[in-house]
Amino acid sequence: QVQLVESGGGLVQPGGSLRLSCAASGSIFSIGAMGWYRQAPGKQRELVAFITSGGSTNYADSVKGRFTISRDNKKNTAYLQMNSLKPEDTAVYYCNADLQSHSDYRLMSYWGQGTQVTVSS
Repeated sequence: QVQLVESGGGLVQPGGSLRLSCAASGSIFSIGAMGWYRQAPGKQRELVAFITSGGSTNYADSVKGRFTISRDNKKNTAYLQMNSLKPEDTAVYYCNADLQSHSDYRLMSYWGQGTQVTVSS
């Protein structure tokens, strides 16, 4: 059984920082791309950033220069460093990973349960 568990969300003032973590656990054979998505109330889920297994990254225009995605392949963990946070960054942040498990070697997409980020004074 594969799980993605996010942590690090919370309440922060505008201009502040948070660091989200996403740890993949279980019977994992390999992990491909990992990404962060977010969904604000009344809006569709949107891609925030992703990182390939080789370390290439891509960001939504709205977070470029403020957010940094990284990963530690030995720990099967991805991170999202969020700086200069704005009220419009308020959302539930979800981790996503494309991975192969030892029980099913097809490349499948997994999601975490989400972590709330609230930017407010």
